[in-house]
Amino acid sequence: MRLEDMRAQVQAELEHIPGWPKEPQNKLRMLYWSSRMRSLGKKAERNQSALAVLQECIEFLRKADPNLEFQYDKAFFKAKSN
Repeated sequence: MRLEDMRAQVQAELEHIPGWPKEPQNKLRMLYWSSRMRSLGKKAERNQSALAVLQECIEFLRKADPNLEFQYDKAFFKAKSN
């Protein structure tokens, strides 16, 4: 996949992760962007769905604060898990 296509895909997926409330959501969006880009790249170690990447990001962020709650379009990411 070309870099431009990867960026467009991840940007479209980010539309399903709101930027509010600011603090936890922005951290999730930043981590998702970099993790998802790596999962789509030529040197990706494994093929991961958007949902798998999102779940890994949430687990990572919850290590610092287990009480964090994140907002995202569950139906969209469930559909992207295939």
